[in-house]
Amino acid sequence: MRVFVTGATGFVGSALVQELLSHGHQVLGLSRSAEKGAGLAASGAEVLHGTLDDTELLRDTAGQVDAVAHLGFNHDFSRFAENCALDERAIAAIGGGLSPETPFLVTSGVALLARDRPATEADRHPDDLDFPRRSEKAARTLAARGLRAGTVRLPPTTHGIGDHGFVAMLAARAWETGVSGFVEEADISWAATHCTDAAQLFRLALEDGVRQPVYHAIAEQGVPFRQIADAIGRAMKVPVEPRPPAHFGWMAPFVSTNMAATGEQTAARLGWKATGPDLLSDLADPRYFTTD
Repeated sequence: MRVFVTGATGFVGSALVQELLSHGHQVLGLSRSAEKGAGLAASGAEVLHGTLDDTELLRDTAGQVDAVAHLGFNHDFSRFAENCALDERAIAAIGGGLSPETPFLVTSGVALLARDRPATEADRHPDDLDFPRRSEKAARTLAARGLRAGTVRLPPTTHGIGDHGFVAMLAARAWETGVSGFVEEADISWAATHCTDAAQLFRLALEDGVRQPVYHAIAEQGVPFRQIADAIGRAMKVPVEPRPPAHFGWMAPFVSTNMAATGEQTAARLGWKATGPDLLSDLADPRYFTTD
């Protein structure tokens, strides 16, 4: 297949590019940066220079490929609602160029899906405007039009060397404050998956033709947040201590919420089996928190 990948130079997107290329597929990767585009070309992918704002480009490109994986997202959380709206427009633009036979995957997460139990593929984010991330709703809209559109939900920590997600942000907070914190009264666990395992799942779902509305990329159902804080404390060489949610700033709702999840239905459908390192093993690697 010739696969169009947005976010192709990002953390999970770059892993997906390598996964696709290593299994004989061609990749057309979107890149807004000439420097990152050069790295993408060096990996063996074709580069499409543009941004998620280029809706006409996205629409036209979607009509020229065999499959699309949309992983592009602006992770500036100070403009989260605005970036979610951009994401929704990009998905609609891609959908406008797709043929009914073209598999199309968008990206979402399991965060805040279920609070008192592990989230499953059957759970659904609300459609109301108070919930800013709109990727799943946009995919459902396309599926209702007869397109093969589905969603891959990633766990709150999709980890690996080069991680810049929640764990990296928690490490930065520990460095700034001199303490690796956890919310003492909260019994919190986070689902986790290595980035290469997530990439494999994207590939398998595309090869299967995207025949489910939702896929869960979940290798570990729930890693206790206290253990994550302990690992960060050891790496940062700072004490591990309880802190109120306000200590974590905008991350307060996430560190105070159980974000466990399962992916049994996905694994059974795709024959997917995670083989990458688990989260705590990854966090014990001295390279994990380096920025070089």
